[in-house]
Amino acid sequence: MAIGLFGGTFNPPHAGHLLVAETALRALCLDRLWWMVSPGNPLKALAPPPMAARIAQSRALVDDPRIVVTDVEAEIGARFTVESLKILTRRRPGVRFVYVMGADSFASLERWKDWRAIMRMVPVAVVDRPGATLAATRSVAARTFAKARVMSPARLARCKAPAWVMLYGARSSLSSSAIRRAAG
Repeated sequence: MAIGLFGGTFNPPHAGHLLVAETALRALCLDRLWWMVSPGNPLKALAPPPMAARIAQSRALVDDPRIVVTDVEAEIGARFTVESLKILTRRRPGVRFVYVMGADSFASLERWKDWRAIMRMVPVAVVDRPGATLAATRSVAARTFAKARVMSPARLARCKAPAWVMLYGARSSLSSSAIRRAAG
């Protein structure tokens, strides 16, 4: 089974997140996608609203039964993505996990705890975002793992890490930050 792991604070979740999830499911030929609502983001100063609210909002967006909104990171007590991946790959050795992230996140992946370990642990799918294409493809992670870039998204889940792919297609300009600013 191939499962995409799409993590984030989803503060708030929006149609752009759903587009990323649907794009990854289709392009990567995944069986499932776990929409992992995280307790928080160590790179952000402000704590997000309660998880229960963000999970409920995320579930309200999703109508594809292959997309499962989950609080798995809180359940397993992981604070960082690298911890989540270590635990999940150990608990589910027969599953082919793919980490799914936006191009804006990939552009600054070197700021994440043990980012090289993340890249070496599971294949990574980078979904293009408006204004982030060049930053992602020229990022420290892209340069460091240039030889691990895969050109066929449908093959990624069967690749041994390190492996990563850029997913191009429909893009959304929605951002949680902009939504919070407009509401605030």
